[in-house]
Amino acid sequence: MKHLFARFATKASEWAGKPVTFILALTVVVIWASLGPFFDYSETWQLIINTGTTIITFLMVFVLQNAQTRDTRAIQAKLNEIILTSHAENRFIGIENLDEEELKRLNELVAKAAEGRGEREACRTSEAANAEPLKKAEARKRPVAAKAPKQKQRPLEKS
Repeated sequence: MKHLFARFATKASEWAGKPVTFILALTVVVIWASLGPFFDYSETWQLIINTGTTIITFLMVFVLQNAQTRDTRAIQAKLNEIILTSHAENRFIGIENLDEEELKRLNELVAKAAEGRGEREACRTSEAANAEPLKKAEARKRPVAAKAPKQKQRPLEKS
């Protein structure tokens, strides 16, 4: 049942995001509005559009939320894999489960670290700019080294 609903939610969210769906919905509203004088703008005429839009909105909330939740989980898994295979810190894996206060604190710590790194990078950049003429001269003298072979992508390990 879960897989059936997941497939339905994916297809429905894809379909709901297409321009033809918007045009279809706009057409329904225009037809409904043009029928207003024919029904003398009665309460029944208003009830039709109100009921229809409420039911569709209510159902689409669940469908779109399901698709969005799965997409978010997939993105988190991809980001976790990037963290694991890079020089990034593994402590960032799973931070999406922290509460709001913990996320704010972590964000402040990362911002402070970035400021400190920025100052160090600025010093390195100015040092590198001063040493650049020397490096260019040395580079002309040295032979070009062969490129290192690309690393194979490792598949996700199952735990």
